[in-house]
Amino acid sequence: MKAVILAGGYGTRISEETHLRPKPMVEIGGKPILWHIMKIYSSYKINEFIICCGYKGDVIKEYFNSFNSDKWNIKLVDTGLDTMTGGRLKKIQKYVDNETFCFTYGDGLANISIDDLIKFHKNNNTVATVTAVQPPARFGALELNQNKVVSFREKPPGDGNWINGGYFVLEPSVFDYLGDDLTVWEKEPIEKLAKTNQLYAYRHSGFWQPLDTLREKNKLEDLWSSGNPPWKVW
Repeated sequence: MKAVILAGGYGTRISEETHLRPKPMVEIGGKPILWHIMKIYSSYKINEFIICCGYKGDVIKEYFNSFNSDKWNIKLVDTGLDTMTGGRLKKIQKYVDNETFCFTYGDGLANISIDDLIKFHKNNNTVATVTAVQPPARFGALELNQNKVVSFREKPPGDGNWINGGYFVLEPSVFDYLGDDLTVWEKEPIEKLAKTNQLYAYRHSGFWQPLDTLREKNKLEDLWSSGNPPWKVW
């Protein structure tokens, strides 16, 4: 099975880093976060990668041109500078060989069991499966009775909603839901998949953390420095 990874966006929310490199090349523990994501998949014996490049794609190409791995088969595809997420996915259609494949963002780490995710997807016989997560709240939560604080919880789980955590499993028929370069994967395609009962959610209650801001980068660095980062399943 192949894993397709989006790595072409501008990463404007972490411009302190992305003025020099694309966000998937921001380093955690001296390695690009893209490498960490690939290591997660590789630990589940998924070693074929299609990387959707765009903004500063030359940095990704330079890194992997000097990258030595007997195990990984890496295809770098220029999917355009301003192409949206669905458009990038559409552009790599010919490389997935009409097979079930994994698909995720190049900026999120998790300790998801990829084996269980794929098994869940196949058992439901659906076009698409998304990993649903409940990120912790950024702030402590107060429960109030008028002006009296009844309880306080420091950074509890989110408001009960499940959100898109990436780590999709997709059937090749998903390309029928995609349009041109301006197609945003998270809008019309996913909405249509949901309306036609072709999107299932694999609930993941373990570790999940995106890298959107410098604060989140520092959090991931601290976890890596601890010697036991939760996403290190290899």
